[in-house]
Amino acid sequence: MHMEKDIKILVVDGSRVSRSMIRSTLAAHHHAEHVQVAAVSSAGEALHCLAHEKFDIITCALQLPDMYGIDLCRTIRTQPIYRFTPFIVVTAEPHERHMKDGFRAGVTDYYDKTHGMSEFVPFMRGLVDRYTALSGKVLYVEDSDLEAALMTEMMERHGLTVVRASSAEQGLRLVDDSFDLVITDFFLRDEMSGGDFLHTLRCGQRYSHEELPVLVITGSGNADIQAEIFHAGGNDFVIKPVVEEVFISRLRSLMLIKKQFNLLRRQSEEMRRMASQDILTGVYNKRYLIERATQFLADPLNHPAWVVVLDLDHFKAINDQYGHITGDRVLQAVGALLRGFFRDGDVIARSGGEEFVMLLKGRSREECLEEMEELRQRIETLRPEGRDLTASIGVASNMLRANAGYEEILDEADRAMYRAKDLGRNRVVMTGVTTRRTAPTELR
Repeated sequence: MHMEKDIKILVVDGSRVSRSMIRSTLAAHHHAEHVQVAAVSSAGEALHCLAHEKFDIITCALQLPDMYGIDLCRTIRTQPIYRFTPFIVVTAEPHERHMKDGFRAGVTDYYDKTHGMSEFVPFMRGLVDRYTALSGKVLYVEDSDLEAALMTEMMERHGLTVVRASSAEQGLRLVDDSFDLVITDFFLRDEMSGGDFLHTLRCGQRYSHEELPVLVITGSGNADIQAEIFHAGGNDFVIKPVVEEVFISRLRSLMLIKKQFNLLRRQSEEMRRMASQDILTGVYNKRYLIERATQFLADPLNHPAWVVVLDLDHFKAINDQYGHITGDRVLQAVGALLRGFFRDGDVIARSGGEEFVMLLKGRSREECLEEMEELRQRIETLRPEGRDLTASIGVASNMLRANAGYEEILDEADRAMYRAKDLGRNRVVMTGVTTRRTAPTELR
């Protein structure tokens, strides 16, 4: 079951075998650490448990030793705290007559045991999403203090955190990405109405229906008002006087929209991260480097920009002598060093094998050269896996030719790196990008 908080379930069944099957089915699920299950054998034991502990879901057999399961539901519903708690009848004989009686008594749903317990977890997962206590942060726009107090108390009782705005203008100042839902009265008395608020939220601040769902409260349910609500950008509406069951159901549906949006956004971000990241070292990969390079160099704020090519010396010997696992760990150590060494806004990538490329900004020539020398020394003292390690570093810039392309500057940096190799490795060589070939500047 996907959930963000612990769920407490009470199982009521006179059969020891059935109780055990339900408990073990829930316990075997991979989110079982978020599920607490208590099991009792009678209605009397169930009422005792419910009097001393708050449960989020109740499952109950149709036949109990001391009471009919539907009668137990009817008794539980008389307690305000359990007015909306999901009550599930688990039975092998969900006859139509039983179901009608049960729904009238307050039964939420039935689970047919003949479907097998393999379907029980998906059934419960859907139940958790639909019926368990709400959680999230709500922006509530209401100009009536009395109505705001009553509605806020109701929402907080169902688990929501409520931030009230007494006007549309205040609501627009308060709204941000931390809110899961917006609730607004459609007929606000200030200069800006609820419809104006909605229109500004959608068109001015660009919040989509999925990113920030909006529930509208209106005193009129005629067709023109309904059309106006949806045209302005409302997801749904309720009509005054507000019926708690209807109101909470609408909130729950909209919160699920927000939850699904957040999930999809996280998945999308993770996919983008994976597509741009070198899995072994944690720095960016060559694909991302190429995508960013042209934009990076073209940004006038990044002038001068520096392209750094870093190649680990004699890395093949590490793989040949100690194995590729050791070689991979060495690369991981270097990747970690590079991620912590450079500034925010710099681009660090592994271009292949033991070679890394960095795009840097905000340095003078002297600052960049000094920084690369420090990096060279850090690598020399790193000793990953207890192995000696050095690097040859080539540096080039668009300082003298702002219109130079990435490939041209990369070629200059690459040649500077090979010059460092030719000079004995473990050194930094910098060359400027000019219209004619110039002698490199060395440090070390």
